[in-house]
Amino acid sequence: MKRSTHAVRAAALVGAVALALTACASSAAEEPAEETTEEAASEASPLLVGSILPQTGSLAFLGPPEIAGVNLAIDEINEAGGVLGADVEHIAADSSDADHAEVATQSATDLIGQGVSVIIGAASSAVTRNIVDDITNNEIVQISPANTATDLSGKDPFYFRTAPSDLIQGAALGNLILNDGYSRVGVLVFNEDYGTSLRDVLQGVLEGAGAEITYGTEGEEFDPTSTSFADPVTAVLATNPEAIAVIAFDQTKSIVPELAGAGFDTSKLYFVDGNLSDYSADLAPGTLEGAQGTLPGAFPDDAFQERLLAIDPELKDFSYAAESYDAVMLAALAAVKGGATDGPTIQANMAAVSGVDGGTECSGFVECIELIEAGEEIDYAAVSGAGPFNENNDPSSAFIGIYQYGPENTYTWIKAEQGSL
Repeated sequence: MKRSTHAVRAAALVGAVALALTACASSAAEEPAEETTEEAASEASPLLVGSILPQTGSLAFLGPPEIAGVNLAIDEINEAGGVLGADVEHIAADSSDADHAEVATQSATDLIGQGVSVIIGAASSAVTRNIVDDITNNEIVQISPANTATDLSGKDPFYFRTAPSDLIQGAALGNLILNDGYSRVGVLVFNEDYGTSLRDVLQGVLEGAGAEITYGTEGEEFDPTSTSFADPVTAVLATNPEAIAVIAFDQTKSIVPELAGAGFDTSKLYFVDGNLSDYSADLAPGTLEGAQGTLPGAFPDDAFQERLLAIDPELKDFSYAAESYDAVMLAALAAVKGGATDGPTIQANMAAVSGVDGGTECSGFVECIELIEAGEEIDYAAVSGAGPFNENNDPSSAFIGIYQYGPENTYTWIKAEQGSL
């Protein structure tokens, strides 16, 4: 462990924002006394974590790594003795997608009724918009491992995310395209808040550097519920773009063959976190060779991948697994620091354990709780590489991974770029 001010872990950080934490005042009728960890443990209820992550719908491919990340963190916490002496319990629920909003709404209702203190999810920003008020109004901490829409920043004091906003990913994608030498860029984007907010950031970066969006600006989005994408493909190709960014979800499986069939060089395609996926079973070999994409988060090292595969041996990719793992770890550490497992206590301590006040850098649950029990401030070293929460409960800094597709239509990590807010 080491003393950290994030000078190393977040060198690009412009300025860390310290969140004020309110201490509980002692009763005037009592002598001030500090409650011991043992006393807190005897009074605390078990930490009950719910998850609302995609098991069905267009984002179902994101579910397995996210759920594995949650379960891995809980297993490691419980192997270390749990939170305040009791095992963490997990109730998993489905979020589906924005086209099946009733699924997440019912999941949120069920989890609230079961008394969870923390909910991990949703993956989709649009799904979160449907449920966030119900969750946070009940003083339950919601931590999304994958929401990136810019308008969710600072949504509610009980809403956090361990994935960075699209202000960072959009800038990374734009710079990637510019550095590859393209100045005329088409965008195929679906008419959904996640897509349009990411497109807006990308457009700002490209146009700010003198490049042109030939197609895909406001009013030129496609319907995400369409079954045919021939019209938007024809429209974008008519503008003769040098490269095309595809901002979509599962629709990508239909869009790419349309582009390839029309003769577009698919090595000049760029994907984002919503569609950076394994297409080996969906597209002809070589279709995506050379195409690139961005994904928030540091690339998980071999050791972390092995731990995830021990939880789910069927995992094919690891998108947002680290962010899901970090979300559970931060919530558990916040409960330990606050000495209770209720939502308000966890909320009040999330920023502190993320390292917003500096403190001693620590990795994993055991190392971090030893420091907390010794009375030290901690700086949890996120597996995803994210920096401490800022005043909007977003990561103040984060890595964006750059990936490239090979001949089997699977992607590999190329490099990572760090950005900050």
